[in-house]
Amino acid sequence: MKEFIEVYQENQEDIEKFIMTTLRNNGSILTEKAKNYKKTFQTFPSMELLYITDKDFNQTSPNISRSKTDESEAGKNRSYMSTKVMQKDEEFSISTPYISSATGHTCITVMKKEEDQYIFIDFTLSGLLGRLGLVELNPAFNSFTQFFYKAVGFSLMAFAFFAIMYALVGYASSILVEGNFSLDSLFKPIVALTLGLAIFDLAKTILEREVFFKNYSKEDEDANVLTKFSIAIIIALSIEALMVVFKIALHDYSQMVHALYLILGIALIIISLGVYSFLSKK
Repeated sequence: MKEFIEVYQENQEDIEKFIMTTLRNNGSILTEKAKNYKKTFQTFPSMELLYITDKDFNQTSPNISRSKTDESEAGKNRSYMSTKVMQKDEEFSISTPYISSATGHTCITVMKKEEDQYIFIDFTLSGLLGRLGLVELNPAFNSFTQFFYKAVGFSLMAFAFFAIMYALVGYASSILVEGNFSLDSLFKPIVALTLGLAIFDLAKTILEREVFFKNYSKEDEDANVLTKFSIAIIIALSIEALMVVFKIALHDYSQMVHALYLILGIALIIISLGVYSFLSKK
């Protein structure tokens, strides 16, 4: 879906002109009321929802989709939608892509003013781009891909939760049951918590970018995601290295070289991350 957003942004001006020109050429939408706006739905296969409000944005019609009509939405105030759309001319205003609460799909909303009423039309983003030949659509594959990302994302969140529970239960067990309060019992939960946080952050990013599309507008999001995940791993490894140093210092100084290798490895990761951040900004 991120690719769809990028394609839309690259062709936004032409897409908006196409929609506005087509709606103008079709004439008044309000005159189609008796036929349940079938002409507009036939003109735009990507159109999924239509409703009408008065000048105060109180909905005067039900939610009308291609296959059904939802009367329960009539009477609701839609003034919040006026803040989502950007005015293009005296007749049309168009929103940026967002998740529709009515359908759950990524869409754009076109607001057309006719007489003293406003007509809101939702277009599915993927359907609109596919109809214009800007992307090739395979609905079955897209649905499978989204399902896969959702399954992986929530699975990672579950493992992050297990890591956090392991840290808390292990620490409580070592203190309350075994009576063992040592550096080892203190550092291990911290490492597990840090890894749990890193895993959760990765899962959240996957879900936001591929399922719920919260962060599609951030151009440097890829670099930020890798940086945040790497920092969490570096912190966990640094804590582990500190624990190794303490263990060796208490038992066998001759093994200190192994701790040095670990610290040098962490330093190499930090340098690599710094180089990556520098190059990505370039």
